[in-house]
Amino acid sequence: MRTEDTGESAATITPYEDGPLLVRGDFALVTPDGEPIDARRGTVALCRCGKSALKPFCDGTHKAVNFRAGTSRES
Repeated sequence: MRTEDTGESAATITPYEDGPLLVRGDFALVTPDGEPIDARRGTVALCRCGKSALKPFCDGTHKAVNFRAGTSRES
């Protein structure tokens, strides 16, 4: 999504190799039912490995479980 005023993205999502998705900017997190999830800040790390005790947030467990994922769409 781009802001109409500046042409810049309202939020950016960056996949970190073998780690979380880092979300920065103006965004909202919601449950599948549409209930808000308090992000508490403008940058959050979202779990990709599925093992975090703090889902949807990353707690670093990806390192302990040796999670592997690249940063490109082909990985």
